[in-house]
Order: sequence, then structure tokens, then C-alpha cells
Amino acid sequence: MKRESKTIAMIFILLFVFSCQRQNPTDRRVSKEHSQNRTSQDELIVVGKLELDFSKYKITFIELGADRCIPCRAMQPIMREIAKEFKGQVQVVFYDVWKNPQPARKYGIQLIPTQVFIDQNGNEFFRHVGFFPKEEILKVLRQKGVG
Repeated sequence: MKRESKTIAMIFILLFVFSCQRQNPTDRRVSKEHSQNRTSQDELIVVGKLELDFSKYKITFIELGADRCIPCRAMQPIMREIAKEFKGQVQVVFYDVWKNPQPARKYGIQLIPTQVFIDQNGNEFFRHVGFFPKEEILKVLRQKGVG
């Protein structure tokens, strides 16, 4: 009986892993965006490269996540709103760490989504793990004089 339970549990785990790996047409569209360095000015920047210019903005807001991560997807509209509302003051960047694990190593993340806030001098001043409501992000931005 115990052996059957373990076998069934293993099958469910494998099915879950394979279902997460399968791409659908929208994943291909997002992958195409990732091959470009930037989306439009009012949207977040989707990047594959690690080097960013922090000096042009008061704050750089980096989200380390994945296109297929549910909390990460929930953060996307918030990130676009922040980029639009604080254009010229806040640089909003998204790294898909499942497609490119280098940013995850660089920023030392263990869970996604992770939000990292960096000042004009390139110094990290705040970090959050998990879904981050817009109101809480605004508090962080206001503490650094954005708003």
C-alpha cells in the first residue's frame, strides 16, 4: 500500500513538472520579447543582459521571476503601472530566471518572484520576496524621494 502511494505521488510530481515545461503560443510570444532588449518606453524593460545603467534613474526596480510563475505574472501589471507612472524616475526591469539563471546568481535569489530596489549609485537598498502589492512598492519609492 505504501509503495503504491509513493508511486502515485511520483507520477503527480512528474506530471506537474512536465506541464510547467510545456510551452504554449503565448510563451513563444514572450520569448520573442526576451530576445529584444526593451519593450515600449511606458512598459517594463525585459532584458537578457546583466549590465544595467543605474545612474539615469533615481531607482531601478528589478523583478527576478519567470513568465510561467503565477505570482510573477500577477506582478506584471503592477510593474507596468510603476514604469508608466514614474517614467524617467524609476527603471523597471524583469529577468526571467528560468530562461537565464545568471541574474538569479548575480542577485543571490532563492525564491521567485524577488524584487530588488537599487539606487542611482548601484547600491541595493531594499529587497522583497513574493507578490508585492503596489501600495507597498509605492512606500519604498517614496522613502527614496520618488513620487
